[in-house]
Amino acid sequence: MNETSNSSELLAALQRIADALERQSPPPIEALSLSAADAFIWHPDPDRLTPVPAVNRVDFDLLRGIDRVRDILLDNTRRFASGFPANNALLWGARGMGKSSLVKAVHAQINADNPGALALVEINREDIPTLPRLLHGLRDQTRRAVLYCDDLSFDHDDTTYKSLKAVLEGGLEGRPENVIFYATSNRRHLMPRDMIENERSTAINPAEAVEEKISLSDRFGLWLGFHTCTQDDYLAMIAGYCERYGLTGDEEQIRADALEWSVTRGARSGRVAWQFIQDLAGRMGRTLG
Repeated sequence: MNETSNSSELLAALQRIADALERQSPPPIEALSLSAADAFIWHPDPDRLTPVPAVNRVDFDLLRGIDRVRDILLDNTRRFASGFPANNALLWGARGMGKSSLVKAVHAQINADNPGALALVEINREDIPTLPRLLHGLRDQTRRAVLYCDDLSFDHDDTTYKSLKAVLEGGLEGRPENVIFYATSNRRHLMPRDMIENERSTAINPAEAVEEKISLSDRFGLWLGFHTCTQDDYLAMIAGYCERYGLTGDEEQIRADALEWSVTRGARSGRVAWQFIQDLAGRMGRTLG
């Protein structure tokens, strides 16, 4: 009788332990899906895609001064959305010249021509180590997706770039056919120059060490450079925004104000142009809806 009682008590204790462990365990991870929206943000731990109902973007035809790279990226993305071979793309160069705006505008343009053809998934730079998990979750999706990382760069002692290299080309599984990777960066080689030079000076084989650092950018088939815009391009951006949003007035005064605005900020770029337009609309008592 005592043995039976002890066995029952042991089983009950084990059941309580099992129940407690089950309550403490994380909920099961749901399968990733690209059906809820046209754009998502990747959040790991637990792995999930958060839909973005309305993307913060600039219309494709408002992007001025970057015509060549704009058309190249649109063509590459259109081929990918149509099921044809296309390249990963690195958009690098001057701040505020529309790198991230172009990625979002191209995505919107593709879906305007063919609704629902393409999903846009943004991954934060600090979540790059989880990229293999994201790709694994998207591999069986029928919808095609552009993975997008804004302001991608790597600092000293940061080895996460190795996982990105493996995912882009060199890994066993490689990049899924239904996924392409676009990144923006102020650096062409994604790493600071002094980091590369330090590798050159301290490595046993300097050439191999430097090659390891810069070969990451080689994984991108497209390198699209963005450079500081000319005054004419800057004023063309201003004129395009004014026309789109109906900001009418003395054109010469608007032009003079726009130039003064750029001088006070020490730069001419698409971002500076948009900041001026917001100021102009505010002074006119107009909205930019």
